[in-house]
Amino acid sequence: MAKYLLLKHYRGGRPPVNDVPMDQWAPDEVDAHLQFMKDFADRLTSSGEFVDGQAVAMDGFWVRYDGEGRPPVVDGPFAETKDLIAGWMVIDVDSQERAIELAGELSAAPSAGGQPLGEWLEVRPFLELPPNFDA
Repeated sequence: MAKYLLLKHYRGGRPPVNDVPMDQWAPDEVDAHLQFMKDFADRLTSSGEFVDGQAVAMDGFWVRYDGEGRPPVVDGPFAETKDLIAGWMVIDVDSQERAIELAGELSAAPSAGGQPLGEWLEVRPFLELPPNFDA
């Protein structure tokens, strides 16, 4: 089994097929999208492939170390890329092909007008350390 991170983006990635921002969706369209996400996670929980997932608010900030004894530097809300992560899901699957298959299904979550969102999902494998690695 290998773990993969499926990243959903508010903006910053490639635009989805149905490129209507969620804040312009009707409440029932948002509810349908969220129900799809819940049902998808429930199905993967049943198959043993779901690890965790969360939606993430648009608000946030960056923090970095600024030297010993100094307060951290805070900048925000986001870096100049304007890439906003909307949420993530961690899956534990048998192959990269299965991760791609599930990301394709997740991309079809309903959006404005009930049409599949067709969003691009960033799929990132977890870094696996060799068994003899001493941390």
